[in-house]
Amino acid sequence: MFRKFLLFLLSVFSLLSITVRGQETIKISHMPYLQGLTENSVSIVWTSNKPAIAWVELADDDGSHFYKEERAKFFASKDGFKSVGTLHEVKLKNLSPNTTYRYRVYVQEVLQHEGTKVIYGSTAATGVYRQEPLKFKTNGKQEEVNFAVVNDIHGRNNILKSMVKQVDLKTTDFIVFNGDMVDNLLSEEQMFGGFMDTATALFASEIPMYYARGNHETRGPFAFDYSKYFPTSSGKLYYSFTVGDASFIVLDCGEDKPDSDIEYSGIVDMDQYRTDQAEWLKDELQKDTYKNAKYKVIICHMPPFGGWHGEEDIAKKFVPLLNESGAQIMLSGHLHKHMIVKENEVHSFPVIVNSNNNLLKVSLTKSHASFKVVDLEGKLVDEVKLSPLK
Repeated sequence: MFRKFLLFLLSVFSLLSITVRGQETIKISHMPYLQGLTENSVSIVWTSNKPAIAWVELADDDGSHFYKEERAKFFASKDGFKSVGTLHEVKLKNLSPNTTYRYRVYVQEVLQHEGTKVIYGSTAATGVYRQEPLKFKTNGKQEEVNFAVVNDIHGRNNILKSMVKQVDLKTTDFIVFNGDMVDNLLSEEQMFGGFMDTATALFASEIPMYYARGNHETRGPFAFDYSKYFPTSSGKLYYSFTVGDASFIVLDCGEDKPDSDIEYSGIVDMDQYRTDQAEWLKDELQKDTYKNAKYKVIICHMPPFGGWHGEEDIAKKFVPLLNESGAQIMLSGHLHKHMIVKENEVHSFPVIVNSNNNLLKVSLTKSHASFKVVDLEGKLVDEVKLSPLK
């Protein structure tokens, strides 16, 4: 009898051991990427496969080994608590302009939280031992600004890779995702698999990516979580940023059809959203950072023409304000074809509509600006040139 009981206990312990060994340890499931970069702040976003607390270690780019000393820690937190979850965001503040920093991200699993007692599990982090730490450089004054724009990828990772190959990442300050990077947003895994894992692997952990939401990012149940993954400096999905002598206004186009369209199932309120956005835009265009800029660049996924409701609403609510403010150019997509529409009686600035198979490469210097449209092989398709404002 005792022998049978002993065999039973051994089998139970054996099963428990197998179960424990079979459990997945905590890991960084999607690598960190930069969002909302300004002269003195940036948000770093990443995910883990299990609920955890998370933090960033930050160091100057002074040539010392990351392990030389304990680095400053900045936690993902809210309302005085370290946040527990699988999506992590740390906003670093009080940074110096035009300065390079090194960073490392951590997660530590939270196994249990009962009463006032918290039990923690294992820790995972990005590597700094056999590889260089990740880096980023804050915005600031500089002689030249170089960036690239892609749009309407619709989950085609091969096209995204081909486009990024045409970019000299060593001299590129940032990359713009100008909407419709996927067909719709169904889940976290679908979003990362559709484009973000590719972007992070290619550049987004160290080169900032600014995102202008397209109409397809408003579709699907996961669309409601979009803003959690792409925080901005304004806390809204429309925002501004400044690099060198250039001011950028990023607008959120909303949907292209009337709010009552059957496709939206009564869940959208885009007309009022664009009205509210126009009020923000009116104030934003009065700021000195925009008024004194040598280049004034507007980024909006949908152009202010085409005849659909959303496009007409943009022309009605945004364009008069932009005309009055002296905006120099608008960068759009949406139409899946290449177009350059010169200034006219509706918009007093040219609009570049970038196709879904072309890349826009931009260089802004003290003497001139070049907006080059290139194909997947790097061949020049078209170009717009501007002079700096006086």
